[in-house]
Amino acid sequence: MEWLGRAATDTQITHGRRLWLYVLAGLILLFLVLPTVIVIPMSFSESQYLEFPPQEWSLRWYRNYFNSTAWMQATATSFKAGILTMIFATIMGTMAAYGLHNARIRFSGLIFGILLTPIIVPVILVGIGVFYVYVKIKLVNSMIGIVLAHSMLAIPIVMMVVSSALKSFDMNQELVARSLGASRVRAFFIVTLPQIRFSVVSGAILAFLTSFDEVIVSLFVSGGHNSTLTRNMFNALRDQIDPTIAAISTLVVILTSFLLAISQIFGKKTDQ
Repeated sequence: MEWLGRAATDTQITHGRRLWLYVLAGLILLFLVLPTVIVIPMSFSESQYLEFPPQEWSLRWYRNYFNSTAWMQATATSFKAGILTMIFATIMGTMAAYGLHNARIRFSGLIFGILLTPIIVPVILVGIGVFYVYVKIKLVNSMIGIVLAHSMLAIPIVMMVVSSALKSFDMNQELVARSLGASRVRAFFIVTLPQIRFSVVSGAILAFLTSFDEVIVSLFVSGGHNSTLTRNMFNALRDQIDPTIAAISTLVVILTSFLLAISQIFGKKTDQ
């Protein structure tokens, strides 16, 4: 227990005096993680119903998921929408962040705030608004409609990540390249982008996860052959309790955790 007497900060506050903070942080972490921890064992149950802890262990629901044409089609749709959203949102979000960062207009901060509104207002309002527009232009249940709707939520996230990187970047380096004859576009690609690439990749990963995990907007704009995985999961929970959802949730948690870990690694490299 010697570590309790060691300094935890530069102000010489010991770990012992911070013990209450560690306990509180542990309880909050347990509160956030516990539902996920419970779902994982439930996915390996043999029972026809969701049960915890499982009485018998089995891969039954994983086989049911991988052998289901409907689930596989929904998974493919989610991956396709996620990848397309990632590409579109990363390009548009990076362009918007770069443009506003270098803007010489008075209200650039206000414009930036307006572009963040899709993730500020309740998602249900975004879903309703998008649905009514899509009905008029006939984009409901289409892949392009899903990608555009998900991009509304992903672009602001990319903007925030890239803007944070641009604030710590010395734009004089790009100005030097332009003074030596490089065009603005070429200067961006050979000078600026390589130095903020980790933030751009982190933003791309978060854009993919935003699309892949989206439920509310997908309920309004996806369906039929272009029904997303999360939409099918929501409908399955509403109509019946299918333990296959626990298996899918476990796989989604693993995928999300893996991609978030990658984004954190890129984030640390950016800080360095």
